[in-house]
Amino acid sequence: MHFRQLGRSQYSVSSVALGCWPIAGITTLNATREESLATLRAAVEAGINFMDTAYAYGIHGESEQMIGEVIRDCRDQIVVATKGGIHRVGRGQEYDARPETLRRQCDESLQRLGTDRIDLYYLHAPDPQTPITDSAGAIAELIQAGKVVLAGASNLNLHQLQQFHEVCPISAVQPHYNLLQREIETELVPWCLNLGVSICVYWPLMKGFLAGKLQRDHQFEAGDGRAKYPMFQGDEWHRNHDFLDELRIIAKDLNVSVAQLAIAWTIHQPGITAALCGAKRDWQIQETAAAMHVHLTEDILSQINAAVTRRGSIVSRAAV
Repeated sequence: MHFRQLGRSQYSVSSVALGCWPIAGITTLNATREESLATLRAAVEAGINFMDTAYAYGIHGESEQMIGEVIRDCRDQIVVATKGGIHRVGRGQEYDARPETLRRQCDESLQRLGTDRIDLYYLHAPDPQTPITDSAGAIAELIQAGKVVLAGASNLNLHQLQQFHEVCPISAVQPHYNLLQREIETELVPWCLNLGVSICVYWPLMKGFLAGKLQRDHQFEAGDGRAKYPMFQGDEWHRNHDFLDELRIIAKDLNVSVAQLAIAWTIHQPGITAALCGAKRDWQIQETAAAMHVHLTEDILSQINAAVTRRGSIVSRAAV
C-alpha cells in the first residue's frame, strides 16, 4: 500500500505525496524558508518519495528552488512532478499554455530544480486561448527531447483529457478529491482505471479542514485564501463540523488523528495512486505521512461512508 506504480511507467511512488504549494507562501501565512526546507527534509525521512510542485508556486519559483536544494544529494530516489501553463502576476495568476510558453517554463523549472529531467510534467490547467491539443503537443515534444519523462494533466475535464491523451499519452491526472468532494468518481475514475492512468489528488484534507484542527469559532486571518470558499462559510461550515465530529469518534477508536483517517480513506479508494498532502511545517507532513500505515477494515470504511452519506457531498469549483 505504501508504494504504487505511476501510470504504466517504471516509477514507483509513495501513496502520500508532498504537495509543495504551501511552502511557496503565496496564500498560506507564516511560511518561512527555514521551516519549508525542514518540511521537505522531513517528508523524505518519513518515506515520501513523491514531490509535487509547479512553475507558479512562488513569486519567483521558490517552491521548485527549495525542492532542488533538498533533493540535490538524493535526486534518483525522488520522483518530481511540476506543472506549466500558469505564471504569477503580482499576487494573482495568468493562464498561458501556448507551446512556446510551456517550453520556456519547462527549461526554467529544470534550472530551478537543478535537474536534467522532470519525472512528471503536468499541464497545470487549460488555457482558454490555446487549444488543448497544442499544449499536449508541446509536452510530447518535451518528452521527445528528454527533458520530461511522463506527461500529466491537472484541472482538465474528461473531454479535455481525452483530447490531450490522443496527442500525448497521459500517465497521471491531478484533480481535487476528498471525503466530501467526490465528483471524479462518476466518470474520471473509470476512464483512468480503464487506461491505466494514475490519479494523484489534491485537497485530500479539503484545504486543511479535514485535519480537524480548525474550531467552529475559527476566524481566518487576513490573507488566508481559504476564507473565500463556501465550504468555510455559513451553513456549510457548520455542517462540515458536524461531519468532522463523527470522524473524530472513528479516529479515536483507531488511535489515529482525523487527518490520518481522512488521508487513509482517500488512498484506499479505487484508482487513487497518491494523495498530495500540503504542509509548511515538518510535524504536519510527519503526521500525514503516517496515514500510509493506517489499515482500514470494511467495518471502519462502512462507518465513514455512513457519515459521508449523512453529510452529503459538496460540489465546488477546483482551484489552481
